[in-house]
Amino acid sequence: MEPFVIVLFGATGDLARRKLWPGMQHLFEAGLMPDEVRIVGAGREAPDHDLVADWPKELHELVTMTSASADHHEDLVKDVQAAHAQLGDGSRTMFYMSIPPSAMTDMVDMLGRSGLADDRARIVMEKPFGHDVDSAKALNAKLHEHFAEDQIFRIDHFLGKEAAQDVLALRFANRLFEPLWNRHHVAQVRIDVPEELGLEGRASFYEETGCFRDMVVTHLCQVLGFVAMEPPSSLDAGHLRDRKAEAFAALRPFTAEDAIYGQFEGYRDEDGVAKDSTVETFVALRAWVDNERWRGVPFYLRTGKAMAQAKRTVEVVLREPEGDLYDGEHAPNIISFELLDDPQLAVQVRVKVPGPTSAVAPTALSVDVDRALRTEGLEAYERLLHDVFRGDHLLFTRADEVETLWERAAPLLADPPAVKPYKKGSWGPEEAVAWFS
Repeated sequence: MEPFVIVLFGATGDLARRKLWPGMQHLFEAGLMPDEVRIVGAGREAPDHDLVADWPKELHELVTMTSASADHHEDLVKDVQAAHAQLGDGSRTMFYMSIPPSAMTDMVDMLGRSGLADDRARIVMEKPFGHDVDSAKALNAKLHEHFAEDQIFRIDHFLGKEAAQDVLALRFANRLFEPLWNRHHVAQVRIDVPEELGLEGRASFYEETGCFRDMVVTHLCQVLGFVAMEPPSSLDAGHLRDRKAEAFAALRPFTAEDAIYGQFEGYRDEDGVAKDSTVETFVALRAWVDNERWRGVPFYLRTGKAMAQAKRTVEVVLREPEGDLYDGEHAPNIISFELLDDPQLAVQVRVKVPGPTSAVAPTALSVDVDRALRTEGLEAYERLLHDVFRGDHLLFTRADEVETLWERAAPLLADPPAVKPYKKGSWGPEEAVAWFS
């Protein structure tokens, strides 16, 4: 890999502390960082080196901390230029924008005005990419003023998860499953990402963004794209993202009739939340892909804060066989993926209960991928950072995908359903429970 200067905006933020600094350290230790690299941590005020206090001395010395904002970039330019001087000609820059959505446009403009956005730069954009179709188009237009599309990496860490990629592998590397992957055999698809945690200090972000913008138009719809897409002609970024974009174009616009919004009890008591807030902390959405493969098959998407259990699953529920010959529990075959760092795959089947009867009962054929292959994958952000170094867009989203999803979301954003209260530690509003039973 070419030498890189990594500029991490939002270096003191929650994402940087939890994922990005530890992720870079692990990539160093695994030998997956560029051989020559310098890191510039940037914030409104220069961050403290305590952020990398646990790093070995030789890595610690690769890090510079600097101040930067949309209005003041002199220190940033000086430090980035000094880092490039150490690496020599041919080094690239990665700008990682771990900053609030409201700051994105001004910061991108600053990179252009400062001269840092040259043709050797790559920019990593955290979601959400805008807050509606107009803002998404405006953000893409601003990006394209200073960066070519192949320099832009819109990151959605759900696509970096091994299990999300196993959706593609199960379909396209196994003749067993792809013939079943259509409306003739699939009754419904469920993409379920409930969270036990509440706001954890993110109240102001949620008041600005809400659950639908934060999770559904981004993570859950991107996973839907992997499930629903047509087979690409090859596993490269262009072909795969073309097929994903086609699936999004076939989505029926989201409406209130197919959505349930909730707000956990006590949300309005959180610091930074309006006492009359109607922001949703829970969304259940029934989506429809109106094409030959999926017409009539509901895709159920659910996510929310302060729920009964944290899990991240994709379930493809098959139709029950016609003329069932067996007694016993009636249960559909379900192909399920656990979107964990340690990926889990399972197929629920019915087998004969041992004994003198012909009764059947459901059981699961399961695979723990890490254990089965005796290897550990990378955490999602680590995998995606490594892909940026390599210039591989396979697991990143493209401008047209983002804009199409916001277009499909527009009717629901304009006319959302009323939020329904739900108890902390529950499965959300009662009306949504039946969709996932």
